[in-house]
Amino acid sequence: MTKPALTGLLALVLLGCVPKEAKVAPPPSTPAEAAPEKQAAPPVDLTPVPFETARANFVRDTSARFGIPAAEIEATLGKANFLDSVVAAMSRPAERVKPWHEYRPMFITQARIDGGRAFLAEHREALDRVQAHTGVPAELVVAIIGVETSYGANTGKYSVLDALYTLAFRYPRSGDPAKLEREVRRELFFRDELAQLFALGKEEKLDITALTGSYAGAMGMGQFMPSSYRQFAVDGDGDGRRDLFNSLDDVFASVANYFVKKGGWVANAPVAVPATLAAGREPFNPEDWTPTHSLADLAKRGYAPQQPVPAGITATPVSLEGSAGPQYWLGFQNYYAITRYNISKMYAMAVYQLSQAIAGREIPPA
Repeated sequence: MTKPALTGLLALVLLGCVPKEAKVAPPPSTPAEAAPEKQAAPPVDLTPVPFETARANFVRDTSARFGIPAAEIEATLGKANFLDSVVAAMSRPAERVKPWHEYRPMFITQARIDGGRAFLAEHREALDRVQAHTGVPAELVVAIIGVETSYGANTGKYSVLDALYTLAFRYPRSGDPAKLEREVRRELFFRDELAQLFALGKEEKLDITALTGSYAGAMGMGQFMPSSYRQFAVDGDGDGRRDLFNSLDDVFASVANYFVKKGGWVANAPVAVPATLAAGREPFNPEDWTPTHSLADLAKRGYAPQQPVPAGITATPVSLEGSAGPQYWLGFQNYYAITRYNISKMYAMAVYQLSQAIAGREIPPA
């Protein structure tokens, strides 16, 4: 859980979606599509490997890893197609980083607010059960589904098998030596997701040749990549399966579980509050959104919350470019939890504010 970027046009991806500000066009990336945070990565061999060799190694390794007959993997891959449209989508130049006052209107519109309220009202009982069990507010689950797939109206039309097959073996190369390592890592990432797709099909008894999703391979209302599906999806309706395509109970429970297990969601705790920055003080912009700073430390940097917050809570400062000037916020553990879905401070704020609007609470202007 996690944002590319991809459920549509997010190329930033997820799966990567870089831990810096996402350069996006709606809709955003998904859990699995969010990019890993900065961390020491093991070396990767940049020596080119012929397709036939890479494919044969994949079949052998996936068979051994997940106990799937190699002949079955071969037969399924024989039905897969390389899609030029996927390569083109992944190759699109990233957009400029939009300021908050341009970014938010892509995701928070009156139509999306009204749609979210109607969706929440229609499924209130099921969503309330999930909220009671996990502590994740019903309106937040709805907001994620609204941002990712417009409440299920746009879950993606690409063959998941074809998309992952393409990116696993023909991830686009720019020809820039400085970008080669990232491109190789991305290809290996998608190759693992393709293997995870085979494992998912085995575990959930899914015909993986029939699944559709985004051009990056994200699936269902919540746009889970295969690895996130396997790790965070749960059986919400008690039928013994985890079905993120046809069971709303499973979808609701799985999105909430992602927040809890991946993001460390804290029940009945705040997400974010507006703040002020003392005149003459420079904004503090941490490299990530981990809420490790005490209010006392932030006060020394000039930050003061504009609403009461629990004693002893830690936060991360968030700066946004508003239409009327800079906006400052303090994001807490639950704000960080939203960034695990898509590693972008603006994505997290958009989801949070949409959830507030859906719940009938006032949100500040962009």
